[in-house]
Amino acid sequence: MESTAIPAQLEPYMPYLIQILYAVLIFIVGWIVSKWTHSLLLKIMGKRELDEALARFLASIARYMVLAATVIIALGAVGIETTSLVAILASAGLAIGLALQGSLANFAAGVMILLFRPFDLGDKITAAGNTGKVKDIGLFASTLITPDNELVITPNSAITGDSIINHTTLGTLRGNIEVGVTYGTNISEAIRIMEKACVDSDLVIDEPAPSVAFVGFGASSIDFVVRPWATSADYLNMLHNVRVKLYDRLNEADIEIPFDQIVVHSAV
Repeated sequence: MESTAIPAQLEPYMPYLIQILYAVLIFIVGWIVSKWTHSLLLKIMGKRELDEALARFLASIARYMVLAATVIIALGAVGIETTSLVAILASAGLAIGLALQGSLANFAAGVMILLFRPFDLGDKITAAGNTGKVKDIGLFASTLITPDNELVITPNSAITGDSIINHTTLGTLRGNIEVGVTYGTNISEAIRIMEKACVDSDLVIDEPAPSVAFVGFGASSIDFVVRPWATSADYLNMLHNVRVKLYDRLNEADIEIPFDQIVVHSAV
């Protein structure tokens, strides 16, 4: 029967060889677990309909964290002191975090936007002092297209750091059109004509119904606010159409829209 005894010259190195094999095994298992973690997180976040870019980013972070832990455990298995290595990595992470704190703030804000969805692609919003249609929501910045067709790239932290007005999400918007007519005009008749002008405008919706409010006594006119409603997509065109209708209908009724006047009294 052949002997399976280890050669004498290898015996001193056997503990080290076993440690190396153990470390390699740990690394292989960790590599497999990291890929499994990446795939599992992508599947979970896909079912939750999380943004694809954010899902891939978070899944990659989780994978690299597993790999980093695997390397540290494998190094410990071969007898290498890992405490100092962990401390160095932590210090490096802190230094990088301080150097990139502005970018990290934008990233954190981007994650919040993608998770809580205060607006979606195609929505018209007002945020960080800009109004426009959302073209892109990135992890660090979001892109708007203004009504003048200007491209505005805004850091996400500036967007979440202030109020966000979403003009689209509720589906309808109310306009406010100020109208002044001359003193002496029959108020009930003026209101009826202005309400009829709104109803006859194609882009004004029936519900909620348009309304007219008498709001004050101006220097040269009695003042009203006309409040028609429209879908978010038709809002600007609706305002134009209603203004045209108001002007025409008031003219037809011989109701004057006065300009500012200054009365000068002269003592003779």
